[in-house]
Amino acid sequence: MVMTPSTMLPLGTQAPDFALPDTDGNTVALSDLADAKSLLVMFICNHCPFVIHVADELARLAKDYQPQGIVVIAVSANDIATHPADSPEAMKEEKAKRGYPFPYLYDETQSVAKAYTAACTPDFFLFDGNQKLVYRGQLDDSRPNRISSGNYDSSKDRANGADLRAAIDAVLAGQAVHEDQKPSIGCNIKWIPGNEPAYFAG
Repeated sequence: MVMTPSTMLPLGTQAPDFALPDTDGNTVALSDLADAKSLLVMFICNHCPFVIHVADELARLAKDYQPQGIVVIAVSANDIATHPADSPEAMKEEKAKRGYPFPYLYDETQSVAKAYTAACTPDFFLFDGNQKLVYRGQLDDSRPNRISSGNYDSSKDRANGADLRAAIDAVLAGQAVHEDQKPSIGCNIKWIPGNEPAYFAG
């Protein structure tokens, strides 16, 4: 597993367009979300230990903020030929298992991940009411504890979403989000061979 940081897309970037299928067969498009007070786009997957570490907090965060007008979207862009645990069928099961209250979208061509310069799972992009980027980077300082290859423990350093929650709170309060932002760290997105973006370090 390669530990990969966020690319840290420039603040102020307009949210790249998307129209992707969710786990229920519906299409969710950026144009449908124009009335959101803020938009959170998360690149996640099912199998990554860094996502598993924060999964419960992702569900809590969405349940806390969606009633306040924050729209939350999750996208999986991993190559399912090499990682079948991230298939759309498995995504549907994962959404139910985790109690995710947000759409979980499948980026089969990986074009949306590239447009957002998503690099790792999890990777977070928060946009204001004008769909301008105000935060990108980590959920919080917590990380899973690696015990051995493929074996991780999340019990000693639980996720609380502190960094991302502070950014969302600022947007809701009409305040500027602090620009001192730390990159997220996680597994690299599993690119389709030959489809790797220029920013992929390998």
